[in-house]
Amino acid sequence: MSSLTALLVPVFNPRLSLKKPTTLQSPSTYFSRSPRPSLNRSCRVNVRCNAAANITEDYPPAPIDVVADVKSERVVVLGGSGFVGSAICKAAVSKGIEVISLSRSGRPSSADSWVDQVTWQTGDVFYARWDEVLVGATAVVSTLGGFGSEEQMKKINGEANVLAVAAAKEFGIPKFILISVHDYNLPSFLLSSGHFTGKRKAESEVLGKYPNSGVVLRPGFIYGKRRVDGFEIPLDLIGEPLERFLQATENITRPLSSLPASDLLLAPPVSVDDVALAVINAVTDDDVFGVFTIEQIKEAAAKVKV
Repeated sequence: MSSLTALLVPVFNPRLSLKKPTTLQSPSTYFSRSPRPSLNRSCRVNVRCNAAANITEDYPPAPIDVVADVKSERVVVLGGSGFVGSAICKAAVSKGIEVISLSRSGRPSSADSWVDQVTWQTGDVFYARWDEVLVGATAVVSTLGGFGSEEQMKKINGEANVLAVAAAKEFGIPKFILISVHDYNLPSFLLSSGHFTGKRKAESEVLGKYPNSGVVLRPGFIYGKRRVDGFEIPLDLIGEPLERFLQATENITRPLSSLPASDLLLAPPVSVDDVALAVINAVTDDDVFGVFTIEQIKEAAAKVKV
């Protein structure tokens, strides 16, 4: 009796499917089905084994569905040792994502176990050796920003991020995620400060160079346990109750949202963990891009929590 040998070849066919952030979806897993071998037989033969004669009749194996999901993430976090950056690094590690952090302070002093799973690099984004930082990365996340003089704010909020976006694009990194800032419904003359103009300049650079994969998160007040010079500041003691209060009174306060600068009081705070999880959602879901408001950040975080 002739023997039929079936050769099964798994095929992995990654695709990029992009949609707007309002239709956040989970990334798909792709698979192919092997073709069934043609049989030139007049009858169907079952598999039988005659132990005495040591004779085996072959039956062609049924086709097998092979699921291939070999996608791995390697994320570079700019400012990874900071308040928001460290939360992003921690969340990424918990999801099995490889993380490289570039910051001026390098490795944080925390003794938490996740810290050992991050590759910490000390350096300034203006003098970074991008060939050592970005090679092999699938996404760059920038938490760069700060306050100071007008010149300082324009430099760190704007120029530093613009430089990072250009470097990521040059090295072919497919996705860039920027932590920006809510505008608080402020009048235009107040939005002319270096902090806001720098962030908006950075946003334009991200959305211009990454029109179909760039992500801009615009949180308001971010709360959590913030460590400064060895001391822990429990911002969650303020932010969490305020967030719950504003959610409970949303129907009452909503008509006031059209008033200039009303969001200084009415924009709900967001936890640093939710910001981090929204970043993870953006990193792992190719359907995600565009500008995310405070509420959209929380929605994106909820998808990762589930």
